[in-house]
Amino acid sequence: MTGLFGLLGLGVGAGLLLIVYGWRGPDDDAADRPRRRLVVPRPWRSNPRFGRWAAAAAACGIVAGAVTGWVVGGLLITMGVYGLPRMLGPDREQARQIARTQGIAVWAEQLRDTLAAAAGLEQAIVATAPAAPAAIRDEIALLAARVERRERLGPALRALADDLDDPLADLVIGALILASEHQARQLSGLLGQLAATARAQVDMLGRIEVGRARTRTTMRVVVVTSLVFAGGLVIFNRAFLAPYSTATGQMVLLAVGAIFVAGFVWLKRMSKVENPGRFLRGDETATAEPVSAAMGRIPG
Repeated sequence: MTGLFGLLGLGVGAGLLLIVYGWRGPDDDAADRPRRRLVVPRPWRSNPRFGRWAAAAAACGIVAGAVTGWVVGGLLITMGVYGLPRMLGPDREQARQIARTQGIAVWAEQLRDTLAAAAGLEQAIVATAPAAPAAIRDEIALLAARVERRERLGPALRALADDLDDPLADLVIGALILASEHQARQLSGLLGQLAATARAQVDMLGRIEVGRARTRTTMRVVVVTSLVFAGGLVIFNRAFLAPYSTATGQMVLLAVGAIFVAGFVWLKRMSKVENPGRFLRGDETATAEPVSAAMGRIPG
């Protein structure tokens, strides 16, 4: 009977994970993004440390389940060991976004300075590719390779917009598309304004990161206090936790774990910076009107 309740607890826990994932909802900007082949994220491929983290989390969960005799407790420990370091540690995705935004600003300035030397746009792109910032160097190198293969500049720039997948990059690339297809004037001055806009956004993201650091500090205090308190009860006062060894107690423990999981997911979503929707498309249906409209919203 105990094994049956354990399997029931695992099933309810898996259902809880699915509910939390569905509660997050679809991305609000999904309709604004270009239609392209759906790529399902696979952390075991993109993250070289996934296997070690997963093995460590599973081992900790098995040990916790064996020590306490709680199947739900082992499941919660497994989830905590794997998820909490990513939630409470430094936000690497935010750091990559800041580096990419800074790189877009630097590349726009490089193009501006190269164009000021009476070079053509295609020559400027090829010339700046080796010196492009590291955060976007691969994408710029791919663009330069397309240009050197004599591909049309407009489609190559739209492909770059899809590769970067960044609203601010769309503004810079939109200005380049206007220059390549519609003979936009004063491109150097516009690139300078876009670079200044990118640097202002980097400053804004830095200020936001300071506020998020305080939120992560609060979360760390809550997590560490809860874990120390629970660990102390397990080691020094097992009798106090005896009711959790029953099937009803396991359901109560699962409900408590669900509250903590929902709270951490909520805090994570609150600290996420939502980017505006992109307006460039990788296909030939993109026209100059949305690009020109976006250019008009840039502060002078």
